[in-house]
Amino acid sequence: MIIREAKIEDIPQIQVVRNSVKENTLSNPDLVTDKDCEEFMTERGKGWVCEIDEKITGFSIVDLKENNIWALFVDPDFEKMGIGKKLHDMMLDWYFSKTKENVWLGTSPNTRAEVFYRKTGWNEIGIHGKNEIKFEMTFDNWINKK
Repeated sequence: MIIREAKIEDIPQIQVVRNSVKENTLSNPDLVTDKDCEEFMTERGKGWVCEIDEKITGFSIVDLKENNIWALFVDPDFEKMGIGKKLHDMMLDWYFSKTKENVWLGTSPNTRAEVFYRKTGWNEIGIHGKNEIKFEMTFDNWINKK
């Protein structure tokens, strides 16, 4: 298992992972374009991938402009291996090395993602979009969890 910075040439495999998930699915896969991924990874923030046998099995992308976790997804065939946690921790370590601003994310209720974010110290702060739970992580909460 290799966790590394995402590269533009990873985007096709990133899209495969994004569209393979069973929860927090996109209503229309065309809503997240390759160009969107590239912008968030290279201009707005940074991304990471997990590779196993040269296959991308998970990825995360954080947006410094909107102080938002743009994506954290793991291929369903590779769940429960610690990939999401490793990507999450690397992403938040990097994020809080760049800013002390709170970071937020939205996820669907009653999902494994909701449980994951609660377990990793995120605080529910309201509703985002169409009935997603809005979570927030502060710099102090992240540093104190380490």
